[in-house]
Amino acid sequence: MSQGVLDSSIISRFAESFSGDPANLVAQNVLSAIKPEDAALNRRAVNATDHSFSVHLDEWSVTAQQASGRCWIFAGLNVFRPAAMKAMNVKEFEFSQNFVQFWNKLERINYVLETMIETADRPVDDRTISYLLDHPLDDGGQWNMFADVVRKHGLVPKAAMPESFGSSNSAGMNKILTTLVRRGAATLRDAVASGAPIDRVRQAKEEIVGAAYRVLAMHLGEPPQRFTWQWKDKDNAFHRDEEMTPHEFAEAYLEMQPHDFVTLVHDPRPGNDYLRTFTVEHLANVVGGEPVKYLNVPVETLKSLAIASLEGGRPVWFGCDMGKMMSRTLGILDPNLYEYEALYRIPLGMDKASRLLYHQTAMSHAMVFTGVDLVDGRPRRWRVENSWGEEPGKKGYFVMNDGWFDEYVLEIASPRHELSAELQEAFDTEPIVLPAWDPMGSLA
Repeated sequence: MSQGVLDSSIISRFAESFSGDPANLVAQNVLSAIKPEDAALNRRAVNATDHSFSVHLDEWSVTAQQASGRCWIFAGLNVFRPAAMKAMNVKEFEFSQNFVQFWNKLERINYVLETMIETADRPVDDRTISYLLDHPLDDGGQWNMFADVVRKHGLVPKAAMPESFGSSNSAGMNKILTTLVRRGAATLRDAVASGAPIDRVRQAKEEIVGAAYRVLAMHLGEPPQRFTWQWKDKDNAFHRDEEMTPHEFAEAYLEMQPHDFVTLVHDPRPGNDYLRTFTVEHLANVVGGEPVKYLNVPVETLKSLAIASLEGGRPVWFGCDMGKMMSRTLGILDPNLYEYEALYRIPLGMDKASRLLYHQTAMSHAMVFTGVDLVDGRPRRWRVENSWGEEPGKKGYFVMNDGWFDEYVLEIASPRHELSAELQEAFDTEPIVLPAWDPMGSLA
């Protein structure tokens, strides 16, 4: 018999070992009746969590991305909501997430198809091409992608381009657009292979992007080019801004511009030195825009920058691995929230570097810090504004234990001018280029 085969004698030992231990049978009774996270919930961690914070910014309700992957857009806009509400003297306000979504989708389709033209000399089963075709049009994104869309297209209030069924339930629209992009990739690659002039190839690309515009307009509505903005403030006073463009609106109501921020990450994998910059190949959405660029720093640097922003009255955009040690119902993020090792009596722990190396972690969600609880200047928990509506947690707000930050927060966006001279100098260095499939290229 070949070595390594799982033969009947080995399986018999497994079965005897399992049935001979009463604890296994008790666990079987429990896990055959309820969800594993309910069985493993650490009640001590739950009892130790509360929603009090020494620094607490939010006085507004959370937003809701519904059945879409637009968390990075919602989080990006939520960073700028408080200053806009203050400028308008209102209690509630939202920028149009649908507007940003429309332009991100159109720009992303153009970017992917342009990449297909530029890489047409590679075989279709090249790892990079395969990866791009597997993930041509996910809803997710990064801070730099948000900044590029806002810089190019501006912003509008939600009233000027409200939600639609397609924006809040994007799967059906994405299915059509993904088919269009993949078919377009085949058309463009075949045209290059046949020796077609590049201007004719790009004309064919323009026709495909034009078709994508039609699909997007059908699902999301057309983004306004000009609009009138009017509102009543908290004192019941009426205001009207006549005939604004999206760029004029962004200029009027953004305290800072998104491209004034830089992104910093904590990536402890061997070889990824701190105070080094890196980018990820083909991670962008706007042709001619700014490439995604990260500065790798210790996790304590992320925390100190986040605390400084919060103490200055500004929320903080961050990206994390939301699928780990999180209770959606309770709104708790704690690295000890579930005692899976005790329940199953198997080793499951991995450090952050190993999780990144072995595909056990990646940035999957973006949210906003709106508070932190400091004890002698050190954080012990963080207040998190999510974009899943008011049902989870405490009216949509989550509590993050500081240990969860260490393990699962991967990135923050910080105003460049708030970085130390050392960090600014490090950010200006030429970035290392990581492959498209690197976990740091995942989209929130």
